[in-house]
Amino acid sequence: MGDTLHHNKSLSTLNLGGNQIQDVGAQCLSDALQYNTSLTTLNLGSNEIQDIGAQSLGDALRHNTTLTTLYLWSNEIGDIGAQFLGDALQQNKSLSTLNLGENQIGDVGADFLANALRYNKSLTTLNLGSNEIEDVGAQSLANALQHNTTLTTLHLKQNKIRDIGAQSLGDALRHNTTLTTLNLWNNNIGNVGAQFLGDALQHNKSLTTLNLGGNQIGDIGAQSFGDALLYNTTLTTLMLWKNLIGDIGAQCLSDALRYNTTLVELGLWSNTIGQSALVEISQFVERNQRGAKP
Repeated sequence: MGDTLHHNKSLSTLNLGGNQIQDVGAQCLSDALQYNTSLTTLNLGSNEIQDIGAQSLGDALRHNTTLTTLYLWSNEIGDIGAQFLGDALQQNKSLSTLNLGENQIGDVGADFLANALRYNKSLTTLNLGSNEIEDVGAQSLANALQHNTTLTTLHLKQNKIRDIGAQSLGDALRHNTTLTTLNLWNNNIGNVGAQFLGDALQHNKSLTTLNLGGNQIGDIGAQSFGDALLYNTTLTTLMLWKNLIGDIGAQCLSDALRYNTTLVELGLWSNTIGQSALVEISQFVERNQRGAKP
């Protein structure tokens, strides 16, 4: 396969997901990628690739100028592999999507990738969901977002981010002007973290989708998002399902939606909200979907 890629001039997409390529196979493919000028999408998800294979792919990214999408989800890449990929991204000018979800990347690896975001000008989507990133790693990524001007989508679902990490991400949202989607589903963010994010949304003018489902946000956190919706005019989707929000928090959101006209999707299922409150919120959201005025 590597020899074929070396000489092929027409193949643009190669899907090798769900095999057993491992590090040796990744190295062969990487060697070919340094010379290939046609491939734009490569899927190597679920292939038992570890840090050595990631090193080889990083070497390829330093030289390749045509690959735009690289899927490496569900492998065994840790912090060392993330370092190799991060270092390569500081030089790469073509990759726009990198999926590293379901690996073993922790705070150290997140820091290496964050350093890359400070310099990279091509990456628009980064998926780090289902890794082992905690508050320190979230802080590194957040600091990078204050400088990065190209990333539009960041997936951090199913990590171990708590309120301190949410605070850092909130600080980033106050300054970042390009991120449109932030996925923080199923972390450990509570009311304090929600307050930081809500406060940031009062100033942010780019984020359109925020997913905070599966966290530990209660009525106080919901109130913060209600306050944000009174000022924010860009957020269109807010996911707060499977949290700890009750009728008090729902009322705060409902009060804000009387005036907010831009939110068209609000996920609140699997909370402890009564039916009447849910119906009222649904009516406001449906009004926004129709484009009607308050």
